[in-house]
Amino acid sequence: MRAVAAYFPATLVAYIIGSALSTFVIMAGLADMGMPVSLGDVAGAVMFDWLGLVGSYLPLVALSLLIALPVAAQLYRRLSLPRTPTYLLAGFVALIALHLIMEATLGLVGFAGVRSTFGLTLQGLAGAAAGAVFAAISGVRQ
Repeated sequence: MRAVAAYFPATLVAYIIGSALSTFVIMAGLADMGMPVSLGDVAGAVMFDWLGLVGSYLPLVALSLLIALPVAAQLYRRLSLPRTPTYLLAGFVALIALHLIMEATLGLVGFAGVRSTFGLTLQGLAGAAAGAVFAAISGVRQ
């Protein structure tokens, strides 16, 4: 039951952080092109994306973690891997895999913020944060 209770906050963390980081990458690109970008512009874009991506990105994040976290649990149990790092790695891989699978199947990058290796890595870090939240809430026993 703890795993179910931990899944939802972990998914929300991955969504909030991943969406915000993607927006930051896009806004930084605009600034690099010489467009004036204020802190207010960035905050507004982040809020707009949080609301606007609920129907598309949130379900994808939820699905990727729904696959990755139980796999991490099995690796932890069967191979006696360290629990928290296993969940961090699972979240990291889940979000990177999500974007790479979308690119491979659709033939395009679904989110502009992940067109670069840096942006893709930031998504992985958002997944790792979700793994950390999941490990903390579900009860780390090492």
